[in-house]
Amino acid sequence: MIGALWLITISTANVLLHSLFGGIINFFCIHLNSYNMDSQTLRQNILCQRDAMSCEEHSLNSRLIMERAIGLEQFVRADIIFIYVNFRSEVKTRALIDHMLALGKKVVVPVTLVKEKALLPVFINDPDKDIAPGYCSIPEPRVEIRRSQSVPPGSIDLIFLPGSVFDEQGGRMGYGGGYYDRFVSILAPQALRVGLAYELQIVDKAPLQEHDELMDMILTEKRSISGRRL
Repeated sequence: MIGALWLITISTANVLLHSLFGGIINFFCIHLNSYNMDSQTLRQNILCQRDAMSCEEHSLNSRLIMERAIGLEQFVRADIIFIYVNFRSEVKTRALIDHMLALGKKVVVPVTLVKEKALLPVFINDPDKDIAPGYCSIPEPRVEIRRSQSVPPGSIDLIFLPGSVFDEQGGRMGYGGGYYDRFVSILAPQALRVGLAYELQIVDKAPLQEHDELMDMILTEKRSISGRRL
């Protein structure tokens, strides 16, 4: 009986060690070979890792990223700030939005305009009242306020962007639609671009395409990365 229990214990330990080291090996394989992967495969692999994070990891790391964001000199000076409302496993932004509103910042949230393949920036006063599920259930400003509270893109000082993959040079891969790339390059080129990402989303060099826009800065729970645009 004792021998059987011992064998079970050893077997369980082996499974746990295999799972742990398998995950570590998979992480390094993805990050070391990122430039040799096609963009779709890399995006899927990184998003799978992001989705696998625990709720506690999401909350803690998002808080650390928020602390980096509010410590930026450019954040302190900014008046109008464009920010996404997190969806699925993205870096959480609700606490940052609440903090900005408390500081008196003008907070702008995007609406996805599918037919136009564009983003509409809309000013919000109260996330609980002004935000509702929109395109693909992504949290967006309600239909009733979109026209009356829309903001000229040229007036935006700072943009916080989500993404799937980022790299050490400030490269960013989105989710394949190009919405943010068109917005920052055509409608709001004057705004500072700051990507929010977990460290696991950072690779050495992402296989960027011609339309992929560079960031000025990327913030993770561990560091700040200066992009090539700065």
